[in-house]
Amino acid sequence: MIIIKSPSSDASFNIASEEYLFNQKNDNIFLLYQNERAIIVGRKQNTLAEINHEYTKANNIQVVRRMSGGGAVFHDINNLNFCFIIRDMKVCENSFEYYTKPIISTLKDIGIEAKLEGRNDLTIDSKKFSGNAKYFKESTLLQHGTLLFDSNINDISQALNNDPSKFNDKAVKSIKSRVTNIKSHLNFPLTISEFENMIVNKVKELYSDAVYYEYNDHDYQEIEKLKVDKYSNWNWNFGKSPEYNYRKKIRCLGGTIEVVMSIKNGFIEEFKLYGDFFSKVDLDEFENSFVGINHSYESTKAHLEKYNMEDLFVNVFEEDFLNAMFF
Repeated sequence: MIIIKSPSSDASFNIASEEYLFNQKNDNIFLLYQNERAIIVGRKQNTLAEINHEYTKANNIQVVRRMSGGGAVFHDINNLNFCFIIRDMKVCENSFEYYTKPIISTLKDIGIEAKLEGRNDLTIDSKKFSGNAKYFKESTLLQHGTLLFDSNINDISQALNNDPSKFNDKAVKSIKSRVTNIKSHLNFPLTISEFENMIVNKVKELYSDAVYYEYNDHDYQEIEKLKVDKYSNWNWNFGKSPEYNYRKKIRCLGGTIEVVMSIKNGFIEEFKLYGDFFSKVDLDEFENSFVGINHSYESTKAHLEKYNMEDLFVNVFEEDFLNAMFF
């Protein structure tokens, strides 16, 4: 395994580096980075629905779409981000437990009891300090997460839109009541740099072959190119929402699913999926396959039966799509 501490605090560079490392390196990788203020949205989210656009623009907050699914998260320089890239996975695990253990173990060493709750959150006293996401491709797994160390909670509440459908209770609690900083639970002084080193030492305990790696000139050039071509590009980060006359959002075991469709003469002309669900493959082909299908329950069910949902999604099933595609 190689351990990389990113030299950049540019969110578009660091998110681009994840894709570069995932596709261009053969090593197992543990990557750490900190970003200046940014909102990182999930691969299949409707960006404009997730952010407070006026606030992000007025405060020069970057908005970057990542490779993985899941929900939007806020980064600032006092938020530490970690990423595991693991090759030759025999089975792509749906659980987030294994690759969050080093974080939970490190916190336990300094007297903080943390645990994995819900689908993908790490919590202290039932308050979230870490959101995690996955991306699969063939036998390679990427799992990454945020770690709120001493972030500006006010920025989080202002920059992200609250979505009531993500929570069980009807009255959406404020973000301030749902999140916490690690620093608030410490009994002794600790810097984010010292905390980062503790996590690295924990990873070294798990992977005895782990060595540090620094980006070379070729790495920089390729990451910068990907950053410019994709992760600084409006089409990737925001995209153009289709004209539609049908929209429905549901919550299921796998997360939120929002179906947006344009329908003409009873047939689907455009079909898009948004949400914080996790997919195991790129979904462009799956989305495009609905074009031309009669928007009837019977036709849709017959079309969905052509796919094995477990090959495409994590804990999203045929009945979830039927529920989302019909009022």
